[in-house]
Amino acid sequence: QVHLIESGGGLVQAGGSLRLSCAASGRTFRAYAMGWFRQAPGKEREFVAAISWSEGNQYYAESVMGRFTITRDIAKATLYLQMDILKPEDTAVYSCAAVSWGEFGNTWSRGASGPYDIWGQGTQVTVSS
Repeated sequence: QVHLIESGGGLVQAGGSLRLSCAASGRTFRAYAMGWFRQAPGKEREFVAAISWSEGNQYYAESVMGRFTITRDIAKATLYLQMDILKPEDTAVYSCAAVSWGEFGNTWSRGASGPYDIWGQGTQVTVSS
């Protein structure tokens, strides 16, 4: 069984940066794609960014475009999210997730959470003003 473990969250001032990591552990990890989602208190979970595991094609929510960068290290089975120019509205629990199998339409790249079948526990990111 594969487990996803996030790290790198914390408290940062507005305008600052954080780098989140998501390490896959367990049996040999293979993914079709991976992504980051976030959930703020009282709000629904929202898509942040996704990446195709083999090709490295990146997809972003409009709210983070130009500020966040998603990357992956295939050899280390690790996903990253570099977050720059952080804003107070970025405060949320950030979770990584994996798509094990490809699906018609690649809805995972447009923010649909259904195709993601493995989820991490999340890491808190707090941005102070």
